Amino acid sequence: MPALCTINLISQRQIGGIIPLNITSLHEPNRSSIAERYRIGDPAVLQLFGQHPSEDRHWEERAARLDRSASSRANLKEVANALRLYQGQLPHYEEVTRSLEKLEQPGSLVVVGGQQAGLFGGALLIYYKALSVIQSAKDAERKLGRPVVPIFWIAGEDHDFDEANHVNIQSAGGGIRRIRIERPEGPRLAVSRTTLSTAQWEASLLELASQLPDSEFKPALLERLRSHVADAPSLSLAFARLLADWFGNQGLVLLDADDARLRSLESPMFRELVVRNDELEASLKAGEEQVQSHGFALQAETAEGGANLFLHHEQGRLLLHKEQGRFVDRRGNVALSSEQLLEMTGSSPDLLSTNALTRPLMQDYVLPVLAAVLGPSEIAYWGILGPAFEAFGMSMPILVPRQSFTYLEPTITKLLDKYSLTPEQAIADWSERKAEWLSRQDKWHLEEQFQDVKSRFMALYEPIMNTVSSLQPGLAMLAASNRDKIVQQISFLESRSVDAIAKQHEASLKQWDRIRSSLCPMDKPQERVYGTIHYWNRYGADWLAIWANVPFDVTGGQRLVEGLAVSAH
Repeated sequence: MPALCTINLISQRQIGGIIPLNITSLHEPNRSSIAERYRIGDPAVLQLFGQHPSEDRHWEERAARLDRSASSRANLKEVANALRLYQGQLPHYEEVTRSLEKLEQPGSLVVVGGQQAGLFGGALLIYYKALSVIQSAKDAERKLGRPVVPIFWIAGEDHDFDEANHVNIQSAGGGIRRIRIERPEGPRLAVSRTTLSTAQWEASLLELASQLPDSEFKPALLERLRSHVADAPSLSLAFARLLADWFGNQGLVLLDADDARLRSLESPMFRELVVRNDELEASLKAGEEQVQSHGFALQAETAEGGANLFLHHEQGRLLLHKEQGRFVDRRGNVALSSEQLLEMTGSSPDLLSTNALTRPLMQDYVLPVLAAVLGPSEIAYWGILGPAFEAFGMSMPILVPRQSFTYLEPTITKLLDKYSLTPEQAIADWSERKAEWLSRQDKWHLEEQFQDVKSRFMALYEPIMNTVSSLQPGLAMLAASNRDKIVQQISFLESRSVDAIAKQHEASLKQWDRIRSSLCPMDKPQERVYGTIHYWNRYGADWLAIWANVPFDVTGGQRLVEGLAVSAH
């Protein structure tokens, strides 16, 4: 769990009914991780990536490189048209229309960030990533004086439905509640190809409605979600519609990696990935060796003979491997020759998809990627990709660490003040501070009294033990056992007495627990547990909108934000 680093507070002037906000920096707990060392610009780690977002010249160099390689990428007008057709399934925003027009302009660049879909918007970190993409694109456009379009890449081709099918909220009772939508029976298809019924959507909405605490914003929230799923869309499409609602007025373009129209434009790159698959495998291994030579563990080791490609099949999305000159899956559903797979890249590219290591290469082929917004684990596995980019005549885009926040609610601020607790103590030392506070409520000094009783008992009992041991050696064990039972009973009474004190302060201890469940639910970063809708329901759409005014930090990092709450009407 991160510890707080004290810096000067940044205050924003009051905007409408919004309370001014304060922002403080948080230290990353694992300061030696590859992602954190990249974020702070460690020269040794930068050798793996080549560029860093804090260097203005690196943005200019990357833009120039993209200009020189424009002819080797997919036709941008065709890409823009495919994206335009996809946006037609989403809520309409003029700002997105203008972004697509801008994408077609000569010299246009993009900032990309992506994520697996999430039920009802998923965890807060997804919201922060989309925000980071938009802010990074604006910042780059200002630096370079040329069009830069924000694009969010939804990993609809992913088949891990259990990663996407839930969202966590805090229920009316205060506990963490997971709302789910179950995967239909059958093969594990891509999330965007998994058909969901109206009944499934209605069941998940009913559960959400029953578990969300009542608020003035709840009816409108539920109505908007219902409008997104009225036609029983895939989980990916429902997710895209919600993101469009949240970020469409900021010009964010949504892209589903499993869009068939986009797939057809990816055909030439799929061909390259098949023809040069051995070279791809070797370059990834070389990248792994580079990362390990810097003393870092691998985020995920590549498999020997792995093709790093998937095949969409009636039996599900199948990971391909190479065996005796053929491309096969582990369960023996398919065995394709190189010629058959190559033919498929031209005739049926929608049957193919990339994995986490080849998606960055495909992304760079489809779009003029100036920068990619990544989370810590993504930065870690991108560390091996340098040789692969080079092998395919590309270069790695600038990697922008995702903005990462812990939100301090007004009610939690009051509780921190009540218990003289700082945010850093609540995040890093909550258990110890809670125990110390409870100990101070003990006006009887129970611990001291019971310790004194135990010490005096041991002193009184020792002569008896010596005496009975001298009478008969076998009595020594009986005496020791008898002593231990008496001490155990004293300890039991002590425990019950401490419980009695805790019972007297039950309401206060629940407030301590509330502090923890807000800042570090389930002992995890807040942004990884709670869904954005939890806060949308509690504070309304204004809470979502005001994040656009949070200052952008191109190097990312964890920050504590206080004051993003609508003031009383």
